[in-house]
Amino acid sequence: MMLSLRRWSGTRKSHIRTSFRKGYATAKSQTLIEKIVQRYAVDVPDPAFKVQQGDFVSIQPEHVMTHDNTGAVLSKFSSIGASNVFNRKQPVFTLDHNVQDTSEKNLEKYQKIAEFAKKHGIDFYPAGRGIGHQIVIEEGYALPYTLTVASDSHSNMYGGIGALGTPIVRTDAAAIWATGRTWWQVPPVAKVELLGSLPAGVTGKDVIVTLCGLFNKDEVLNCALEFTGPGVSSITIDDRLTIANMTTEWGALAGVFEVDAFTLEWLKKRAKTLSSRSGQSVHPRINEERILQLESNPIVPDTDARYAKHLTLDLATVSPWVSGPNSVKVATPLVQLEKKNIKIHKAYVVSCVNSRAQDLRAAADVLKGRKVAEGVELYVAAASSEVQSDVQASGHWDTLLQAGAKPLPAGCGPCIGLGAGLLQDNEVGISATNRNFKGRMGSPLAQAYLSSPAVVAASAVAGRICGPGSLDSTVKALPSISPKGKYTDLSGATSSAEEPAAGTVIPGFDPKLRGGLLFCDADNVNTDGIYPGKYTYQDDVPPETMAKVAMENYDPAFGSIKSENDILVGGFNFGTGSSREQAATALKYAGFRLVLAGSFSETYKRNAINNGLCVLESPELVKQLRAAALPGGATKKTGWIADIDLSTGRMSVETPEGGKTFVIPSVGKAAQEIIVDGGLENWVRRRLG
Repeated sequence: MMLSLRRWSGTRKSHIRTSFRKGYATAKSQTLIEKIVQRYAVDVPDPAFKVQQGDFVSIQPEHVMTHDNTGAVLSKFSSIGASNVFNRKQPVFTLDHNVQDTSEKNLEKYQKIAEFAKKHGIDFYPAGRGIGHQIVIEEGYALPYTLTVASDSHSNMYGGIGALGTPIVRTDAAAIWATGRTWWQVPPVAKVELLGSLPAGVTGKDVIVTLCGLFNKDEVLNCALEFTGPGVSSITIDDRLTIANMTTEWGALAGVFEVDAFTLEWLKKRAKTLSSRSGQSVHPRINEERILQLESNPIVPDTDARYAKHLTLDLATVSPWVSGPNSVKVATPLVQLEKKNIKIHKAYVVSCVNSRAQDLRAAADVLKGRKVAEGVELYVAAASSEVQSDVQASGHWDTLLQAGAKPLPAGCGPCIGLGAGLLQDNEVGISATNRNFKGRMGSPLAQAYLSSPAVVAASAVAGRICGPGSLDSTVKALPSISPKGKYTDLSGATSSAEEPAAGTVIPGFDPKLRGGLLFCDADNVNTDGIYPGKYTYQDDVPPETMAKVAMENYDPAFGSIKSENDILVGGFNFGTGSSREQAATALKYAGFRLVLAGSFSETYKRNAINNGLCVLESPELVKQLRAAALPGGATKKTGWIADIDLSTGRMSVETPEGGKTFVIPSVGKAAQEIIVDGGLENWVRRRLG
C-alpha cells in the first residue's frame, strides 16, 4: 500500500535556518522547546538573552538519571577529581538494565552504586523497582515544562507529559554531579501537528511506527519535536509516553507533547496514588501545590514562533502497523503482513515503551481464555514494580501467566539483549519494544518485528504475525488505510547579504581560522571509519599515533592528503556508530580545529565538544561541494579556502569560481569555555579549583 505523503519544500527565504542561530539575534518569539531551555539556561550573555535554535548554552537540568551505567559515570566523576555532589537532589540512580544477572561481579557493581548513593544522599532505586524512564515519570523527576536529562537515549519519553527529556553522555552526567551543569546545543525545532482522532483499537505504538515509516528520509534527524494539534486530546498519556519514547528511533533528540487538561488530570490522579501509597500527604515532587503552579503558569509557544520544519499526520488515517524486519523505518500495514503468514518463535511485551498497565491489560484482554501457541515463547515484564502490582490487583497479570506467558523481572532484559528469552539463530520474533536493529535482541541471524502489545499477544496465540481480529470472527478487523501526512521544510535559504550578529568571545578563545576545505564525501561515516576499532581498547596509544591512524579505515590515503590548517568537511550523519571518544580526539590530535558536516550523530557531537573539538553543521556547504563535482577520491582537496569567525557564525569561502558566504552555528560562551579548557573534564576540574 502506498503511503499518502505530501512533501513540501519552503521556497521563500526565511529567518529560520536549521541548526544555527543567525537570524534570531533580535527575535522575540520562542517555541515551547526554547522556552523550557530558557528556564534552565545559566550564565547567559545578558538578562535579555533569548534562547534560540542553534545556540550553545550552559544548562542546569532539573534532574539527571543514570542506570547501570552509573558505575561508569562514577569512574568519570573520580577521574576529574570530584569528591562531592553539587546538588544531591539532581541525580537519580535506577538499576534496570542487567537485573537478571546475579553474578558476584554484577552484584558488587550494584552494591558500589548503592553505597555511593547512600553516602551522598542521592535518590536510589534498586534492581527490581523498574525501568529508569518509567521511574522518572512515576516519581515526578520529569514534570511539565521541566528539563530532565538521562545518560540513555530514551529520555525522550519524558516529553509524553510535556517535559523536555533529552540524552547526554557519561561525561556530561559526571559534570552535572560535580557542578550541576553541562551544555546543550538547542536543535532545530519541528512542529508535529496531529489532526483528527485515533480510531478505536489503534494505539500510540501504531502512531509512532506510522510516523517512522511515513517520514523515513531523516526529516526529523537531530531535531526537537513539539507535538500539537486537535488530535493530541484523543491520545492517552500512556500512548503519548510511547510516542515520545520512540521519537528516538525516528531520529529526534526530544519529543514534547503540549500540556493539556488530560496531562493535569493525570498528575492529580498520580498525586493521590502517591499520597495513599506512602501514607504521606505531600509527595516531594508530584503534589497539589506543584500542580497548581503548572495550571496557573502554562508555557506555550508564541503565536509567531519559528519552526525549522512542519509535519502533519491525520490520526483518522492511522491503522495498526508493524515495523521490520530489523528496521524501525520499514513499516507495513498489519493487514498486508497477515497475508504473508509469517511464523514466529518468540513474542515480547517488555521495555520502557510498552510495558505500562494499559499495555499489559491490552495484551491480557487478547490472551484471556486462550493459550500461547505451541513452539512460541511469550515473555512479559512490567515497566516497574508498581505497574506489576497494579495489573496483579486487577487480575490481568494472572491472565497473562495462565495463557503461558513467561514473566521476567521489571527491567530492560531482552529489549537490550540481556538475560533470558533472546532470539536465536534464524528465529523470528515480534515485540512491543522500541528497537529491532539487527542483533539487538539476540542473534544477528534472527529477524525482529515491532508492533503494539495487542498485536504481539495475538501473534503469540496464532503462532504468526496477526492482529486480534484474526483470532475471533466476531472482532472486526481494522482496515488498512493509507496514512495521510505532509512534510514542509521551513529552514529556508541563507542570505549572504545579512550581517551576522556580534558574538561573545571569552579570553583564550580564538574565533578566527582560515584553511582549505578537505572534503570526505560520504554520508554515515561511522566511528570505526574515523578511528579504527582495533585501537579502541588499547589504552596506551599515544596522541601522535592516534593522529596518524585517523580516518584510515575510511580512506587509507587520508593522512597523505591532509595539510596543515585544513578544515575537515564530512557528509551527513558524520560519526554514527559506537560512542568511542577516540573518534573525536584522533581528529583533534591530527590538527583539526574544526570539523564541519551536513549533520552529526548527536553522540559524536557531544563527545567531540566534550573533548575540546569544535564540530558544526553546514548542510548548505556540503550540498554546494557536491554540486561542484570536484575531482578526487574519497578524500578531496577542494581548493576552496574558508575564512571563519566562530563567534558570529560567518564563513566566507574562496572558490575558483568566486566567493561564497555561509552562515553556520555561532560558538557561544558555553562551548568556548570547554574548548579553551581542552574538554569538559578539564572544565569541571577548573571549576572545582
